[in-house]
Amino acid sequence: MAKDRKAFLFRGSPQVMAAVERLAAADLRSVNAQVEILLREALARRGRRVEDDAPDTDEA
Repeated sequence: MAKDRKAFLFRGSPQVMAAVERLAAADLRSVNAQVEILLREALARRGRRVEDDAPDTDEA
C-alpha cells in the first residue's frame, strides 16, 4: 500500500458488495479502485471535487 493511502474498514451489504464487484470486473478494476472512483463521483456530484490524481486501476 502506498504511503499516501489511508486504509479503513468498510462493512457493506452483500448485495451492494456484489454489485460493486460486478462493476469493477466490467471496468477491469480492483474493488478498491472501483470504490474510490464511486466515492469521487459522488463527491463531485455534491460539489466536493477531489483535485489529486485518480487512483491506480491496476491494484490487486
